[in-house]
Amino acid sequence: MADIVTGLGGSSAAVDTLSDEAVLEGHSLIAGARRALDTQAAWFAATLARRSRPELGGKGLAARKGFRSPEDLLQSISGSSKGDAVKLLGVGRLVAETDDAEKAAREAAEAQKLLDDTPPLDGAAPDLPPVQPPIPSAAVPPWHAPIGRALGDGWLSVEKADALRKGLGDLDRAITPEKLASALARLLTEARTLNADQLFKRARRMRDVLDEAGIAAREKAAYDDRSLRFYRLSTGQVRLIGLFAPEDGEYLMQTYDAITSPRRGGVRFVDKEQAAWAKRVQDDPRTTEQLTADAFLALTKLGVKADPNRIAGGRSPAVRMVTIRPRGTTPAGTAPTGTVTAEASTDAEAEPKTDGAALQPGVIEGTAVTVSSETLERNRCDSGLLDVTFDDHGSGVDLGREQRTFSPAQRAVLALRDGGCMWPGCDRPPSWTETHHIQHWKDDHGETNLDGGILLCRSDHLRLHNEHWRISRDDTGRYWLTPPPGLDPEQRPILLRSKSEILRDDD
Repeated sequence: MADIVTGLGGSSAAVDTLSDEAVLEGHSLIAGARRALDTQAAWFAATLARRSRPELGGKGLAARKGFRSPEDLLQSISGSSKGDAVKLLGVGRLVAETDDAEKAAREAAEAQKLLDDTPPLDGAAPDLPPVQPPIPSAAVPPWHAPIGRALGDGWLSVEKADALRKGLGDLDRAITPEKLASALARLLTEARTLNADQLFKRARRMRDVLDEAGIAAREKAAYDDRSLRFYRLSTGQVRLIGLFAPEDGEYLMQTYDAITSPRRGGVRFVDKEQAAWAKRVQDDPRTTEQLTADAFLALTKLGVKADPNRIAGGRSPAVRMVTIRPRGTTPAGTAPTGTVTAEASTDAEAEPKTDGAALQPGVIEGTAVTVSSETLERNRCDSGLLDVTFDDHGSGVDLGREQRTFSPAQRAVLALRDGGCMWPGCDRPPSWTETHHIQHWKDDHGETNLDGGILLCRSDHLRLHNEHWRISRDDTGRYWLTPPPGLDPEQRPILLRSKSEILRDDD
């Protein structure tokens, strides 16, 4: 097959010269070759899994090669995704179970035939039954044995085999092997004309028909699996990976379709306003993926603004962008020499600057990601600015004894200065922290001033109070953590260092 396909054309340009019939024939040959190779890969994966089973411990094949699991080893060899490796091993194990059962059945049949052809042993007592060799017990082939046979015959792909396996599920009290085998026989007659996605949906529907009582349990399991994870990449970009239950996922899909339908062959709008909107979407220079990302962010912002108390606990999420001006320069309208200015994109009412001073490239608070002066200018125009300043000693916006809690402006300064929880070894960001009075506000008459405040995460804040640690500030503006006598009889102070990526060079 490989030779025939290679003979059809040695390059994209050569293939492009082929007739329609030759192109379709080439695709069919490639699909057949791929199915044959995937079947072989499933067999090899099954052996790899058997030689890496957990009970072998460090002597297993994967462990000897330095991998934690056969999936990791297979992924390393093939360069495939984790999901593809899991799929191939799952189908491989299914085929291996079938082969083991059929091998046991053949051995039992051969033993029975040998027994039938063997006369009784000489010397047996006349009143005793003939002595015969033991017969191996015949193993009953598993219900999914036809999947393995179809794979071996070369017409069923690994993707379709996996769809059948996952769609029909496993045995339980309500589903007997006989029921699943009957359902599988029906599905295999349809499998030639369905793709893997269609086959999975058909198999899952058939499972639900066979086990109506289990629908609610599977529905709950799908709902319990929901997740949405955020990852900040080294570039400062944020990646989302989510999984939603069918009902919630369909709502999201309907929203996605509503936003992007003019790009994806949606319905034609008769209404003039809707038709004009569809035309704007079609003519938008952004890609469909960019359009979707921007719409998701816009929906999130609208939801938080509509009801911040319910969505965000009363907080209005904001991205603060910081510019650090060179010492000894004082551009018009900026902070005095030796100060740091935080340009914060927030929902709070603020008076935009009108001095026209050019902004320098800045940094997003909590990261080391640099933003352009154009981005700072855009945020200035879009959401207003909250200007925060503090000097070399951390002094700035102070409230004294007039207010116990720190204001949003003070929180902004502390977030810039401390960069998160100041406890040694803690990596909690500013958004996860609470503000601690180093001189307790009630007992020690502490003031709500910046030099008397420090950011601690909830866990370390509780630890400080419950275990009686103390934080002090020296004349140079540095903060020291003193352990209780029970932990360190000498109570040697520990220097607390800022976690701020922005101010680290100016400590």
